[in-house]
Amino acid sequence: MRSALAPQALEVQDDSHLHAGHAGAREGRHFTVRIVSERFTGLNRVARHRLVYDALHELIPQGIHALAIQADTPERLPVHQS
Repeated sequence: MRSALAPQALEVQDDSHLHAGHAGAREGRHFTVRIVSERFTGLNRVARHRLVYDALHELIPQGIHALAIQADTPERLPVHQS
């Protein structure tokens, strides 16, 4: 994913424990991905998610059942003042 999207920020969180007992939990793990990349500039939410899925296409059959995606551009991040 790093080479395909050149993220400025990337966070992957395993949420599988929140879905224990859910039927899909037997099919794989649940993850939340938060990613910030210039590659998302000018793209709508669906197009951004497609880029993330394309970057992960080899990993999905290896045990990812669900993926929540937050894909932003650097301009959308809050500015922190000191």
